[in-house]
Order: sequence, then C-alpha cells, then structure tokens
Amino acid sequence: MSIDLTTPVQYVKGIGPRLAEVLAAKGISVVEDLLYYLPFRYEDRLNPRTIPELMPGEMATVIAEVRTSGLFRTRNRGLQIFEMTAGQGRHTLKSTWFHAPYLKDKFQPGQLVALYGKVDQSTKGRGALVMTQPQFEILGMAEDGASPEEMQSLEMGRIVPIYEASGKLSSRWFRKVIHGALSNLSDDLPDAIPAIVRGHMQLMPRQQAFWHAHWPDEGESFPLLQSSRTPAHQRLIFEELYFLELGLELKRRRMRQQPGIAFQVTDPIRQAVKRILPFHPTAAQKRVMKEIASEMQQPTPMRRLLQGDVGSGKTIIAFQSAIIAIENGYQVAIMAPTEILATQHFLSARRILERAGYRIVLLTGSLEADRKRDTRRHIASGDAQLVIGTHALLEEGVEFAKLGLVIVDEQHRFGVMQRLKLMRKTTQVPDTVVMTATPIPRTLALTIYGDLDVSTIDELPPGRTPIVTRRVPDDRSDEVWTFAKKVIAAGNQVYIVYPVIEEAEAEQAPADSPADSKPPGTGRQQLKAAMQMYDQLRTGPFAKARVGLLHGRMDAAEKEIAMSRFQRGELNVLVSTTVIEVGVDVPNASLMIIEHAERFGLSQLHQLRGRIGRGSAKSYCILMTGPKITPEAEQRLDTMVATTDGFQIAEKDLELRGPGEFFGTRQAGMPSLRVANIIRDRDLLEAAKKEARYTLAAPEHEVSPEERNRALKYLQSHWNRRYGLVEVG
Repeated sequence: MSIDLTTPVQYVKGIGPRLAEVLAAKGISVVEDLLYYLPFRYEDRLNPRTIPELMPGEMATVIAEVRTSGLFRTRNRGLQIFEMTAGQGRHTLKSTWFHAPYLKDKFQPGQLVALYGKVDQSTKGRGALVMTQPQFEILGMAEDGASPEEMQSLEMGRIVPIYEASGKLSSRWFRKVIHGALSNLSDDLPDAIPAIVRGHMQLMPRQQAFWHAHWPDEGESFPLLQSSRTPAHQRLIFEELYFLELGLELKRRRMRQQPGIAFQVTDPIRQAVKRILPFHPTAAQKRVMKEIASEMQQPTPMRRLLQGDVGSGKTIIAFQSAIIAIENGYQVAIMAPTEILATQHFLSARRILERAGYRIVLLTGSLEADRKRDTRRHIASGDAQLVIGTHALLEEGVEFAKLGLVIVDEQHRFGVMQRLKLMRKTTQVPDTVVMTATPIPRTLALTIYGDLDVSTIDELPPGRTPIVTRRVPDDRSDEVWTFAKKVIAAGNQVYIVYPVIEEAEAEQAPADSPADSKPPGTGRQQLKAAMQMYDQLRTGPFAKARVGLLHGRMDAAEKEIAMSRFQRGELNVLVSTTVIEVGVDVPNASLMIIEHAERFGLSQLHQLRGRIGRGSAKSYCILMTGPKITPEAEQRLDTMVATTDGFQIAEKDLELRGPGEFFGTRQAGMPSLRVANIIRDRDLLEAAKKEARYTLAAPEHEVSPEERNRALKYLQSHWNRRYGLVEVG
C-alpha cells in the first residue's frame, strides 16, 4: 500500500490502532512524524568484531550467541550484578550489568545478541575480556517473527540504526516499521523549501535524506553519522530550523504591520529623562537607550529584549523608557516574577522618580483587599502612571486607562502567554521591553526570542570592584566563618545562602540536584537547611553579630522587614534561600557564602554572586561544597571560579544543561525540536534565520509566489503541532 507523509501511522504495516496510541504519546501521529524519529546512534555491523580480535579499551560491536546468564548478589550491601556469557564457537565474552535484576529473564540460551560497549580486561581469568554495562539487542528470530532474510538485511552486514526504545517498542521494532514505511512511501515527496534556498544550502532531496539518515550507505562516514553531520542529517536539521525561523520572522513582520504608538521624544522629554539619572550612564547604557528611544518613536509596536549582566544598569534604562511613555500621556506596567523583586523596583522607582512628580503604585497578590481595590481604581482611572507588580497585574479586575509600555523583568519566569495577556489589557498595542539579567546565548535569542530585537548592555558601571570567587570544602567551614567575622568587623555585610528552607526538604532532596536544573538522581545526602543553620549560626560563630533570616515561605511583610533591616545595615548577616537571587541591591554587602554550592545551577550561582560587588569594598564569593560532587557539578564550580562574565557563564550553562532546562523550568516559549540541537547546530540555525528572511523578502523571479505560499502553508500546518508554539502577537 502506498502511503504519504500525512498518512496516520496506524495504517503503516506493523502498527495498527493500539500501537498508534503508544506512538501518539511520543508525538508520532502521521508518517512524517515517524520518519523524523531518527536513530540516536549507529552501530557498524558491516564488519562486527570477532571475540579473538577484541582489544581492551576499545569500543566494539560483537554479535554472538547467548550461552549462560544469571543474577548474582555481592557482599557489597547486597549489590546485584547480572552476568551474561555469549560465544562464537570456542570463544566466549562475558558482559556484566550492575543493579540489573530486570535482566533476570531477558536472555535465553541460543539467542543471537548484538553487544556494543567498551571492552575491558577482566579481573578474573588470565587474558579474559569483559564488557561492562554494554548496550544490547536480541536478534533472535523468536522475538518478533522476523524472517532470516529480514534479520540479515536489517540487522547485520550493514550500518544499523539504533533507536530510542519506547516501552515494549524496541529499537529493532522501529527499524522494521520505519524501513517498511520508507519502502512504501510515494515517490517525489513535496518539498516546501523554495528551490533557491535548497540551492544556497546544497540540500539533498527530502526523500533521499530520510533514507540516508535511517539507513546509511556502506561508505558513509561513521564519525559524521554519530555526530549528525552527514548531508542527510544536515538537510533534515536545516529544514526544522528553517521553518522555525520562518515562523518567528513572520510573527515579527505581522507585529510590525500592526498600528502602534508613535511616542514623541522632544527636547523637554529628553530633559525629563536626563533629570532622573542618579549617575553618569555608561557608553553601553547610552547606546541601548538610544535604540529604545528611536524604536519607541516608530508607529509600529516595539518588541525588544533588553539583556545585561547583573548590575549592568537595566533598571535605570527601564525607568528612562517609562518616562518617555509617561510624558506622552501613557501608563507603564513593570511586571516582576516575585514580590521581593517587584517591591525592590517599587522602592527604586519611588526614590528615583517620585521627586520628579510621577505617580507610582505597587500591586501584588499579598496586598490587603482594600488597598488592592484602591490601587486597581487608580490604575483604571489613569491616576497611576507607573504600575509595578507581580502576576497580580494579570488578574481580571486589573484594567488600564491608557497602557503604552509593558516591561517584563526576568521574562523566563513567565510564560509567553502571560506576556501576551498583559499586552492585551489595552485597546492599542503597547510597546514591550523584556528584561533579563540571565544573558541569553545567541542560539537561544534566535529561538525563544526570535521575534524580538535584542539590545545588550555589555559593560558594567565604573567603580565596580571585581569579585574574587573561591571553592572551599565543607570541612573547612571554621575558616570561612572566621573570614566572615573579619568582613563584619571591617563594617561590611554577609549573605549566607542555603538550597532548602528546612531539614524535611533536605532529607527528600536527591544528591547533587541543582536548584534550578534538577537533574535526575537517586542518591541522598544530608543537606544543611536555612532555618536550622540560622539558629546554629546566630548562637555559634555569629553570636556577637546581628543575624537575619529570609526565605520563600515567609509572608510578604516578614520578607520586607528582613530585607529592609539588611539594607539599612541593622543586620550584619542575612541567612537566606535563593529568594535573594535577583533584584536585591545592598552596596555594603561584600561577602557571599553559598553552602552546598554543587547543588545550584550555573545561572543561579551567577545571579547569587551578583548580589555583591556593588560597593567600593573588595568582594568575595565562597562556594562551599559537600563531599559528593558529580563531574557536571565540578564543571559548574570550575566555571564560576574561572570567570565572572555572565555571557561566558550562560554559554557554558546552555552547553551543560541543554536548551530545554536552561532557565530551570521548561520555558513556555521554548520550541520543541526533534532532530535539531541548537547548541550543536548553531551554524545551521544562523543560516536558517538568514534564509527565512530571504524567503519573505526575495523578488518573485527568485522565490515565486507559488513557492512562498507553499512554504507558508507548510508552516501553518506544522507550527503548533511540530514546534509546540502558539501564535503570539
């Protein structure tokens, strides 16, 4: 039966309605989805190694017959080891798997099995070899009824694709089904990428790319296959990124076609902007402010990402932008993710703007009902010119009289739809500035924020003292407390940060689980907690100091009291969780101690460190670590010690954690990519953006209306389903 890319997978031979439901859970609904389920690696079974040929230390594929297998319990705390011996004639090879009782009934004598893994010298038997934790596939004919001819053609004597198994759907099952789907696929697949773009990128035909990615030819480069750099992989990766960038470019153009607010920037308004500056701006701040002011004068809505390292002066840029809108008779909304940060912005705005006569209000969820009602009334009447708040700004009862500018701080903590919801609280389309103190690597800026223009503050204000960062093991804590007491004696203040609030959480937390990335893990270790350590520190090492406590479970009033006391210098030490991560500004604080630093993600460590180094005193960040540190945690800590550059740290963080978890929780605007990896494929991402813009702007003799419409039609049918993205703006 001939099938095409839109055929539901249940009609593919070997699937049917029941297995179609299993595949649907993996996002595989039609044949096109199935063909984009690419192998995650390949095995060279053209010339599988014989057991006598194996050498210790090499990675190898061996196809042999199962002889014996069994589960053994060791003296080491009952550790269970599964052993399987496979043979080729007189030669045998042992394989071992730790903690593997699930393999107990997996292997049967006489089965043919493919083993792939590292060959090691066995500690038992002179010259004996062993594979530890090898990947395996049972090739026995009894498993799914494959004929000897099928097994020979799909399993051996070639480069074999290895797919991620899904429940009972093995890699071998995917091989058989995908091979059948490709064999029955109708010829001449439609290609929605314009011919001239395919020529620019030297892309192979789509159908050929599917075949070669799943079933590589004998002469294909094995390293290129494993790194997804073959022409077939590059074709499919580029295609995915091209339509992503085409969609983002289309969104940008549609937004620019909407009528916006053309703000006036007259000499009196320029003077009003200059009057509020508490310090002489840096060259970077001047450049960014010029970019924003210029765009605010355009009759189309501004959509801009304002990024800069911690302490680079983004807030003052936000206030200057707000004044342009207010002086034009409009209201401005600043939305922050936490009450502490919203309150911090509110206090800063009052200090900088109120003396100039601007009316500022704060709206948070914890406000008393009467105050909340009054604040909403001021917002609705237009009395409130600058409205600062949390998610409370999104509530149904909040209406603006004339909203002209929306500023979203730490955008990654909100969903894209929340940004849109705030923008829709007005009849006109307001200008939007999205701020972040987490520098966005260029690859992410091209995806999550691909519909925004980017302004970057890439220098810190003068007078900032460099922060010295050191790693110290937990068993040297007495030295750290002694150093902290010297800092206090010199008249400066200290932060001490813990990953959890109380011990009950510490007992449940997996070992080495960064607070903002939470990698999987099952090990347990005793964590110090903020509440218990607060009691220990104020009665122990800091008995003569004034110690305060701040954590997320305190109500807003308690948080405000603790933070205000620390800011006024009434407290020498603030014991805290990560609620101080963003926005807290205490110039007199010159020491940051982070306990269990291995538990935090890079971005979070950098944000915490950014709370110090804001005054004239030399500042220090001490990363205290527990006894068990994973290789990933070592890389994070080494990066923190090596650099204070937020952009370098962001690139490393993206590399370590991957795009989906870069911000700690999956970003609502993060596209779901099947074959592309924006870290590995950044060169193709850049090319895709360039070609997407070209497609929409090229003259008709280069990209015909038919080709452009075909590309847009494909995009429309795939945007939500393929990328998991919603239309915004």
